Amino acid sequence: MDKIIIFGGTGFIGLSLAKHLKNKGLKPIVVARNQPKKPIPHEFRQWDAISVGKWAEELNGAKAIVNLAGKTVDCIKTPDNCDLILRSRVDATKTIGKAIKTVENPPKIWIQMSTAHIYGDPPTQLCTETATPGYGLAPFVGKAWEAAFLEALPETTRGVRLRTSFVIGKNGGALASLQRIVRLGLGGTVGSGTQGMSWIHEYDMNEIIYQAITNDAYKGVYIASAPNPVANKVFMKLLRRKMKIPIGLPAPEFIVRIGAKLVFRTDPELALYGRYVKSERLEKEGFEFKFPNLAGALEDLV
Repeated sequence: MDKIIIFGGTGFIGLSLAKHLKNKGLKPIVVARNQPKKPIPHEFRQWDAISVGKWAEELNGAKAIVNLAGKTVDCIKTPDNCDLILRSRVDATKTIGKAIKTVENPPKIWIQMSTAHIYGDPPTQLCTETATPGYGLAPFVGKAWEAAFLEALPETTRGVRLRTSFVIGKNGGALASLQRIVRLGLGGTVGSGTQGMSWIHEYDMNEIIYQAITNDAYKGVYIASAPNPVANKVFMKLLRRKMKIPIGLPAPEFIVRIGAKLVFRTDPELALYGRYVKSERLEKEGFEFKFPNLAGALEDLV
């Protein structure tokens, strides 16, 4: 049974992916800083994300690495948090690169998480893989993250970078937070409501990674996002409809800036800004989304 090593694998995306790969007949091994509070049906290895340890032995003979490690961006952007957001991604990637050099039979595939936020927050442009990176913290982190990956990637290892939009699923992630807001009656238009919300269903995210593992044609940069992004006002309207909550109070920008920090303890710009992204390369590879449209995705999840 082929081993797949998932770094940062105890979060919502990592555990969803591990389950998906196990169902495909692969053997996921989860590597993370802390043991999950609830038991998981996968082997677990602990690491500090900055030094090579005993966990590196698992790389020997493994089929692939999937690196999801990095501090969540769902936080207030204090200088300390900005530093951690950057270092947790870059240092973890460098450490994996060092560990690969210590094993005799290294993995032949390395799939690296990146962010669709690398394109910044263009108000109307539909960004594909060839679009120019944007300006700000997230593009800066995204470029440093990918640069560390390219530097650490061995010549004999096939590398795939996934510039990922926000993943919606049943057991965590952005959708859980949005549902909580809707239940409070606050699920109306946020700010202007025109900002793009690019999203992907957890099944399709997992399947992209599985295809990248099993199909040698996958190489280089891909946008991991459903092909039909929507405006914020459309997303919130569909979510209210699926949750059968007819009323959602709109949230003007000044209210969001106050409430995000004081109530939700997060960055208001995560809600006020956004981007429209779509992958041309996945289409060329022949990838077929199970959930290409938001209405179908929410029907499955809510």
